[in-house]
Amino acid sequence: MSAKSLIITAVTVVGFSLASFTDPGERFFEIAKNLDIYATLFKELNRYYVDEINPNRTIKTSIDAMLKSFDPYTVYYAEDEIEDYMTMTTGKYNGIGIVTSNRNGKILIMLIDEGTPAEKSGLRIGDEIVKVDGIDLAARKIGDAGKLIKGQTGTAVKLTVKRYGTDKLEEFSITRDVVKMKNVPYYGMINNEVGYIDLKDFTSTASKEVRTAFTELKGKGMKKLVLDLRENPGGLLNMAVDICNIFLPKESEIVSTKGKVQDWNKTYVGLNAAMDTEIPVTVLTNSRSASAAEIVAGVIQDYDRGVLIGQRSYGKGLVQITRDLTYNTKLKVTTAKYYIPSGRCIQAIDYSHRNPDGSVGKLPDSLRRPFKTKKSGRVVYDGGGVLPDIEVDKPYPAAVTLALSNKFILFDYAIKYHFEHPTIKPAKDFELTNAEYNDFVKWAVTQDFDYTTQAEKDLNLLEASAKRERYFENISEQLKALRNKLSHSKEADIMKFKDEIKTALEQEIVVHYYLQKGTREQSFAKDPEIQEALKLFGDMPRYQSILKGN
Repeated sequence: MSAKSLIITAVTVVGFSLASFTDPGERFFEIAKNLDIYATLFKELNRYYVDEINPNRTIKTSIDAMLKSFDPYTVYYAEDEIEDYMTMTTGKYNGIGIVTSNRNGKILIMLIDEGTPAEKSGLRIGDEIVKVDGIDLAARKIGDAGKLIKGQTGTAVKLTVKRYGTDKLEEFSITRDVVKMKNVPYYGMINNEVGYIDLKDFTSTASKEVRTAFTELKGKGMKKLVLDLRENPGGLLNMAVDICNIFLPKESEIVSTKGKVQDWNKTYVGLNAAMDTEIPVTVLTNSRSASAAEIVAGVIQDYDRGVLIGQRSYGKGLVQITRDLTYNTKLKVTTAKYYIPSGRCIQAIDYSHRNPDGSVGKLPDSLRRPFKTKKSGRVVYDGGGVLPDIEVDKPYPAAVTLALSNKFILFDYAIKYHFEHPTIKPAKDFELTNAEYNDFVKWAVTQDFDYTTQAEKDLNLLEASAKRERYFENISEQLKALRNKLSHSKEADIMKFKDEIKTALEQEIVVHYYLQKGTREQSFAKDPEIQEALKLFGDMPRYQSILKGN
């Protein structure tokens, strides 16, 4: 459709809208009036703007800007984004199961999903994809690689790959398949009694995956469970309800939704018999546990069904539904807030009340209201996310650690290590020796990366303030002396923060051999939240005391 035709169509539609909106009242007249203004404005832009206007891009930009004024979760999906939307909700796509990244013009494989065509083909993390079906990626735009690799199930894609340590190019012919991104990427036994389920998403098969994991772990002798909801952004509400139902009896109230459309308000209850209402449970949360993940954590807490360990969750207590629009487009729109069994809503931000500059603020702790859990009457609070029963401090990584990770220094060394060591110990037993870490330090300091510590950033701000307020000359010598004391040394910092860097490096290395499953197994011994859960399970009187509110 031409831009001119689009404008004529838009004006016709708005004209029809005017006729249909004027009767109900002034509000609808204002809507129709502004739609008419918008269509007229776009018509004038299209006719007179000096350069050619792309109508799709321009309209999409204006829609996105409008929705941004509401909340981050109300989103418009254009026709060319529907495939990504379907992947987000179903967790499925047609491809080979890799995650790539553009590193200085090179397309590198960053992750390989277990059991996918990519893993079966022999591709490795760190491989550089040079061509896809003979198309040289060096001449293509960022993002083209993924589009070329994806395709219809059953069709073949040929990748030309350069592997670390050789200039020889290898070719892989891989048959595409349906790739299912797992909601539960890992589950297993931490020890003889404690099972572990890592729940990372809430797409349409989340409940089935958790139930399967739970059944298998029970078969292996699980008597206590760690349910890990850290880094889980949420997803489908009905999946959260069904997962809660694993631990709670049939007909238990799980969550209720309340919004503008009264007919859509609903209370969700457990529809099935519980799988186990007695097994001790700990739920791990952090600041990135959101939405459906917070429903599960909050419901477990409200029924005194398990102990929450970690950090305060994100605080997303809003519900979205998806509405079909014309021309195969969609609108995901916030329609309600959700309330968990104690009666609390954990939404942290009030998007309906903004500051004069348009920003929004979080609900202060002083305004959070107390509620009581269903069984023991423990005090819990609304707003600001779900607070854990046992808070585990999570130190922020050092600047040097972040730089080594963000600049891919750890990733690059893991590729090198994999090339030099064809095999390593099982993931749970793998650990770098001191000599190996020292080798890493010697290599790392030769790499191109730098960083600024927080103390250096603060000093820069102090110096700028001193210059602005004309005190700089009076304190310049002191600032210079302080800068000398604060100046960092890469080698010294990598040794100073050895524990956290070594742990991160070991994780990066293990994934090259055992994929994501290996990183989880390798982390058990050093994960502070998991260790806290094991400590609690070793002291069941304390576990029961927490649930009773003592």
